Amino acid sequence: MNSARFSGHVEYGRAWSALEHRNHCNSLTYLVDRQKQLCSLSWNILRSIAEGARLGIKECQNQFWNDRWNCSTFPDAPNVFGTHLRINSREKAYVYSVSAAGVAYSVTRACSSGALAECGCDDRINSRPTQGRFEWGGCSEDLRFGEFFSKEFVDARENPHTAEGLMNLHNNEAGRRSLRGQMETLCKCHGVSGSCSMRICWRKLSSFRNTGNFLRQKFDGAVHVRMMTRRKKKKLRPADPRIKKPSKRDLVFLDESPNYCISDKMMGVLGTVGRLCNVTSPGMEGCRLLCCGRGYHTIQQPVTEQCNCRFKWCCDVECEKCTTVRDMQYCN
Repeated sequence: MNSARFSGHVEYGRAWSALEHRNHCNSLTYLVDRQKQLCSLSWNILRSIAEGARLGIKECQNQFWNDRWNCSTFPDAPNVFGTHLRINSREKAYVYSVSAAGVAYSVTRACSSGALAECGCDDRINSRPTQGRFEWGGCSEDLRFGEFFSKEFVDARENPHTAEGLMNLHNNEAGRRSLRGQMETLCKCHGVSGSCSMRICWRKLSSFRNTGNFLRQKFDGAVHVRMMTRRKKKKLRPADPRIKKPSKRDLVFLDESPNYCISDKMMGVLGTVGRLCNVTSPGMEGCRLLCCGRGYHTIQQPVTEQCNCRFKWCCDVECEKCTTVRDMQYCN
C-alpha cells in the first residue's frame, strides 16, 4: 500500500527533466521494481499517484474522525500510518481499500482532464445501446484505465502466497470495485429554444465521498477470514464456516482489532486520552463511548467565530468576529 507514501514526497513547484524524474523514481527505496517503472512514465503519473494517496487518507480521516481509531497519520514515520498497519485488522482493510480506490479515482480524473498522455476519454461506451433516449457524447471518464493502473501499481508489492498478501489484494480490489457503482450518467440538452430535441450524455465519477461512505459500510460488515489451501491454491475463507463467503466488494480481515482505548506505542495505537468528546452525544463521539468509561474533564476555552453577518450589495457578505467562552470536554 506504498502509494500512501507519495502523499508527502511530491514537489509541485519543480520542473524536472525526464532523466531527473526517472532517477527520482528509482531512488524511492520503498517501491518495488514494477512501481518504479510506472512512476517513471511521467511526472503527471507521479502527481496522480500522490493525489490519489492524499485523497484516500483524507477520506479515511473524514470517516473515522469521531471514532476511537481516527485514522491517525505519522508524517515522520517510515509508513504514513505508523506501525498500526502491522495488524491485519478491519482498520487496515479500510485503509488499503480506500487507498487503492483513491489512486484509481485520481488517475481516472487525470485521464479525462488530458493531464496524462497514456489515456483519455472512454470511447468504448459509445457502443452501448441507448434505445434512442439519448446519444453518447462528451468525455466519459475511463475508469477501466484508472482501475488497471491502480491494480498494476498498488498490487505490485503484494505476495499472493501469504495470508496477508491475499487479504491486501482482496481489499485493494474491493476499493476499486466500489468506484464502479458510483459512476453517474450526466446529460445536456440540445435543441431550438431549449426544446431538448437531443440529449447528449456521458459517464462521470461521482464525489469520492460516496466511495468513502460505501467502504465505511463495508468496514462495519467486514468478514473475518483465514487462509486455506485447496488443490494447491491458497484462498481466503470465513473463519466461521457458517458465514457466507465474502464477495469481491466486501472487506476482509485476518486479525481482531486492538484496544483503541489505551495507548500502545509498539502497536501504533494512540489511545483516546486527551481526545475532544461531545458530552451530549450518545454516539461514538460522545464522552461515554469515546472515553472508554474513564470519564472526562471540562476546560473553558475562548472560541472565535464569525457573527452578525449581513449581505452587502451586490455579492459580498460582511461579518464581525465574536469571541465566546465555551465548555470543552476532553477524555481522561
